Amino acid sequence: MTDEPLDLDRHRGRAAQKATDLRRSLADAESSARVLRERQAALENELMLIPATSWPEAVAKASYVLNLYAAGLSPADTHHRDLVAAIFADFARLSTTAEPKS
Repeated sequence: MTDEPLDLDRHRGRAAQKATDLRRSLADAESSARVLRERQAALENELMLIPATSWPEAVAKASYVLNLYAAGLSPADTHHRDLVAAIFADFARLSTTAEPKS
């Protein structure tokens, strides 16, 4: 028995090194995804708790929700995809006109 530390990496094969690299990459991706989920939750809490003070702010909030809805639609659901596209077209068209007075 010796007091010298063993260099385990030297004894591992290339496949084991690749597997370790892959596990590290997956851990980094999971950490990034967790951070993104936390940011999304914080944004959604703000959108829910802070009332819009103008039509453009209301449109921005509605656009966020519509994008979430559209992301969950199946590619075959063309009817609802067209409906979302029509609403976004309305938003774009109405945003060029004068903002309504309260």
